[in-house]
Amino acid sequence: MFARTPRFLLRPGWPEDAQALYAAIADEAIVRNLARAPWPYTLDDAVDFLAGDHDPLQPKFLVMKRTQGVPRLIGSCGIHTQDDGALELGYWIARPYWGLGFATEAASAVMQIARATGVRNIRASHFTDNPASGRVLRKLGFRPAGRPEPRHSRGRNRADLCQFYEEGGEGDMREDVAVEIYADREPVAA
Repeated sequence: MFARTPRFLLRPGWPEDAQALYAAIADEAIVRNLARAPWPYTLDDAVDFLAGDHDPLQPKFLVMKRTQGVPRLIGSCGIHTQDDGALELGYWIARPYWGLGFATEAASAVMQIARATGVRNIRASHFTDNPASGRVLRKLGFRPAGRPEPRHSRGRNRADLCQFYEEGGEGDMREDVAVEIYADREPVAA
């Protein structure tokens, strides 16, 4: 599955993306805000991420910035299954692109795709020392679910306080980003 927004092409990762993925994410300031990515992040980690199993009903994309030429890999956004079986939205954007609304646009597209394919009850979270990610989640219509709790981060190599969120109700979730969804080469009715 692929998707297109005003500024991005969201597509699955391919083995030949490993070097670009590594170059975009191998930044401690990014990885420390993720629960599942290790630090230091290596080219082998990028290869493993791209080769990992993928459920076709859980969108998982590389975020490619549309340009006049070849799209540029600037992040990743998707839904994955946690150890307890819950579905969680995750995302990261390369540091040069922070503060430009890119995480909100990409995550909004992924959430619209999830709803279009019947995926519901998605959770999300952010470490409390990363309030920008909390703003993204609230803009998307997620609402806090309880008090912050410790969560382990492989990038930090320790547990830190994390605020967990749950999907807002119908009509609460942001859908103002224009998204074209493609199963292959043909558009999918959302």
